[in-house]
Amino acid sequence: MSCNPAIGGLAKGQIVREIDALGGLMGRAIDATGIQFRTLNTSKGAAVQAPRAQADKYAYAAEVQRLLAGRGVAVIPGTVDELIVERGRCCGVAVNGRRLAAAAVVLTTGTFMRSLMHTGEQKAEGGRVGEGSAVGISFTLRQLGFELGRLKTGTPPRLAAESLDLADLEPQPGDEQIRPFSEMTPHDMPQGRFPVLPQVCCHTTQTNAAIHEIIRENIHRAPMYSGQIEAECGPRYCPSIEDKVVRFADRNSHHVFLEPESLSTNEIYCNGISTSLPRDVQDAIVPLMPGCARATILKYGYAVEYDMVWPHQIDATCMTKRIEGLFLAGQINGTSGYEEAAGQGVVAGLNAVRYARHQEPIRLGRDRSYIGVMMDDLVTKTPREPYRMFTSRAEFRLILRGDTAPNRLTPMAREWGLICERRWDLHRKRVEQLGRIRALMHEVRVDGRSLHQHLRSRSLAEAAVADHLPRELERRLIDVVISDIQYEGYVEKQQAEIRRLAEMEQRSIPAMFEYARVPGLGNEAIDVLSRFKPATLGQAGRLAGVNPADVTLLEIAIRGRRNGAGMAHERDQPPPGEKKQAAGST
Repeated sequence: MSCNPAIGGLAKGQIVREIDALGGLMGRAIDATGIQFRTLNTSKGAAVQAPRAQADKYAYAAEVQRLLAGRGVAVIPGTVDELIVERGRCCGVAVNGRRLAAAAVVLTTGTFMRSLMHTGEQKAEGGRVGEGSAVGISFTLRQLGFELGRLKTGTPPRLAAESLDLADLEPQPGDEQIRPFSEMTPHDMPQGRFPVLPQVCCHTTQTNAAIHEIIRENIHRAPMYSGQIEAECGPRYCPSIEDKVVRFADRNSHHVFLEPESLSTNEIYCNGISTSLPRDVQDAIVPLMPGCARATILKYGYAVEYDMVWPHQIDATCMTKRIEGLFLAGQINGTSGYEEAAGQGVVAGLNAVRYARHQEPIRLGRDRSYIGVMMDDLVTKTPREPYRMFTSRAEFRLILRGDTAPNRLTPMAREWGLICERRWDLHRKRVEQLGRIRALMHEVRVDGRSLHQHLRSRSLAEAAVADHLPRELERRLIDVVISDIQYEGYVEKQQAEIRRLAEMEQRSIPAMFEYARVPGLGNEAIDVLSRFKPATLGQAGRLAGVNPADVTLLEIAIRGRRNGAGMAHERDQPPPGEKKQAAGST
C-alpha cells in the first residue's frame, strides 16, 4: 500500500467506486481488508459524501495478490533500466539487461524514479523505507526528449500502540451501518459476511504551541527549507507539519489522527504530522502531544523527492504524445494519492490493450466520471504541485455521485470487455431493482401524496421512506433513488449543459495541426496550444491562455482544412499573433 494505509476519502472515494464500476479490484480489496469504515461529509448532500476505510496494510497487499492470481498476469521482478523505442514507437523494455518485447508499455513509477528520502540532514536513496530507487528510467526518458520535473511528498512517524495512553483521547469509531465500496460485496465474501475483519477505533490528538515553537526553532534543519530538497514543491493540500506551522502561523494546534496500520502489528500511523525534520526534533515533539508522553517511535517520518513527467506530454488516454505505445500512469504524471494513480491505471491499461489491438482509444469525459475530470485536468493544466482530486474540481458533481458510478460506467465497461459475466448479472439485477424502487416511489402513497412528491417537497424524512417500501429491497439502492429524486431539477440543468458542451468535445483537432498558421490567433494561444496539443476543441477551450474567441478561430480553421480549403490567404488576414477586429466590435 501507499504510505497512508487507507482507501477513499473526499472525491477519492468516488474514484474507488468508479474503478469498481469499470471492473477494477481496489474496492473489492479494501472491502475484504478494511478495519474501519466511515462515510465522510454525512452532514452534507449525497453528491459530496464519500466512503473511507482504514486498511490492514499487510492483509490488503495479500488480498490484491490473491485477486490477481490465476488471471494470466506474469510478474517478472527486476528494475526497468531502459525503454526500447523503434521508429517512434515503444516496443518493449529492458529489465536487468533482459529484453522484453511488448505491443504497448505502461510505466507506473510511483515515487521511485530517481527517488531520495530525507530525514533532516540524513539522505538515502529510495521511494519508501526498505525499497530502492529507479535511476536508469529517468535518464532514458530525458534521452527520449521528455520534460521531467521534481516533486516531493512526505510521511509521518509511526508509534508503538502499547506506548500510547489512549484513554483520555477522543475516540473516532467507524460507522455502525457500513456500506461497501464494491458492488461485488458482500456477494463474493465468505458466507456473505461484511465486514470481514474485526473493526478498530481510531483516536485524535493534536499539536500545541510548545510543539510549534520547537518546529520554528529547527525549521532551518527541515530539508525543504534548508534547500537540501531539489523538488519545486510538495502537496499543498496535505502539507507537512513544518509547512503548517509556517503557513498557518496564527494557529496554536492541528489535529492528529492516530490510526492502526494492521491487526497483526503494533504500528500506529500519525496522520497529520508528516515531517522531514531530524530524528532528535521528532523525538522532542511527539511526546508533547496528548496521549503520547511515553510514545515509542517505530519509524521516523521522512520526505521523498522524485522525478515525474509533466503531463502536458500525455493524452487523456494516458499515451504519451512523443512516443506511440508508451503509456504513463500514477505519480509519474504529477498526481498524489493511491486512488488517483489507480484511476489512471484503469485508463492506461484499457487503452494499452486497445492500442495493441488497433482499436480506437477511450477518453472518459468530465461528465462521465471523476477519473475523466482528473485526466482532463492533467492534460489541460500543468500541475505545479502533486495533483489531488476534490469534488470541487468537477462541474457536474451532482451527476458524478459515488452511488451512481455503476449506472454511469458499468454498461460502457461491458462494451469494452472489462466486466465479467457474474458482475454483469449483478449489475442487471441492480438496474431492475432501481427501476422497481422508482416505480414504487410514484405508486406508494402516504397521506394522499406519493413518496416521490413527499421527497420533492421534503415533507417526509428520508429515513421514513424505507418504512413504506418492501423490506427485501436493498437500503443502499433506496438511498440512490432518494438522492436522484431530490436532485432531479438540478440534474436536468446539468444534463442540458453537458449536451451543449458535448458538441465541442466531439470536434477533434488534427494531431499535427499548425496553430501558428491560424489567422488571427494570439501569440499566447499559439504557445499554449502548441505545448499542450489538445485532442478536441473542448480541451482547447479549457487551457489557461485560450479564450472563446481563440476557439472560434481554431474551429473555423479546422473546418476549412477538412473542407479542403486550407488556410485563408495571408493577404486577406492579419499576421499570426495579431487579432483582426470584427465589424462592430469594441
